[in-house]
Amino acid sequence: MKLLDFLKSKDFFKHLVIAIVLAIIIFSTTFMVLNIYTQHGESFPLPDFSKMNMEEVKQIARKREIEIEVTDSVYQEDWPKGTVVKQNPSAGFHVKQGRTIFLTMNAENPEMVKMPNVVGVSHRYAKATLNSSGLKIGKLIHVPDIAVNNVLKQKINGEEVKPGQLIPKGTKVDLVLGKGLSSKRAPIPEVVGDTLTRAKNTILQAAMNLGHVKYDTTVHNARDSSQAFVWQQYPPYKKKKRIRLGTYIDLWLTLDSSRLPVGDTTRVRSDSIQTLPAHASDSL
Repeated sequence: MKLLDFLKSKDFFKHLVIAIVLAIIIFSTTFMVLNIYTQHGESFPLPDFSKMNMEEVKQIARKREIEIEVTDSVYQEDWPKGTVVKQNPSAGFHVKQGRTIFLTMNAENPEMVKMPNVVGVSHRYAKATLNSSGLKIGKLIHVPDIAVNNVLKQKINGEEVKPGQLIPKGTKVDLVLGKGLSSKRAPIPEVVGDTLTRAKNTILQAAMNLGHVKYDTTVHNARDSSQAFVWQQYPPYKKKKRIRLGTYIDLWLTLDSSRLPVGDTTRVRSDSIQTLPAHASDSL
C-alpha cells in the first residue's frame, strides 16, 4: 500500500521527470560527441597528388587535416623526379579528416642492377633472365649465324655491355640473335584485340620488334593507355604470310571497340588507313 502511495506522490513524478531529462541530456551529448568524433557527413573528395613533390603534398595535407605516408618508390624516366606516381585512396575518393593517404614516389635516381650474362642462351631464356633482373628487352637484331635465335651479343645504346656491369633498373637491352645461315622467315604474329603489353610480348616471342605505337583520340592518360587495345597492325596478320626475323610491327591502339575489324580481322579498312613509317615497307 505504501508503494502505491509513493507512485502516486509528487516526489515520484518529480524524480521521474528528472530521470527522463537526464537521460535525454546524456543521450544527446553522447550522440553529438560521436558525431563530432566520426565527423559524420564531413567527407571530402581527395585531391590529385599526381606529379606533386612532397612539400606541395604536405601543404595540402595540412589544410585538409589528413595524414601522408610514403610506402614505396619507383623510378620512371618519363615522370618528374621526386613526385607522386600513385596514391591510395585514388583522387576523387571521399575521405574524412585524419585519414592516412599512402603514396608511391618517383625516385630521384634509378636503382642500379648488375647486367646478367645472356650471351649464348636462347632468346626466350634471355628474356626471362633480363626480366628477373629488372631489365627489359629492347631491339632484336638478327644476323646470319649458325646459332638460330641464340644471343650473340648484348648491347645498350649500340654498345656491348659486359656481365656484372652496373646499369639502371628498367634499362632496355638490345639482343643480337643468330638467324641461321639462310634468310629465315617466320609467321606474322596476330595481335589485333590485345593490350600493348600482351601484343609486345607476342611480338618479341615471334622474334620480331615492336615498331611505332600510335594511340587515337580515345586515349587521354596512362590509365587509358594501359586499357587500350590494338585495332590495327602493320604488317597485317595473314595466315600463310611469312616475314623476316626482326621485322618491326607497328601498332594502332584505341578504347573504341567499334574500330576493331568485323569479320576478316586481317583486313585493314580503307577508312582507317594511315601513313606508315618508312621502315615498315622496308622490313617486308
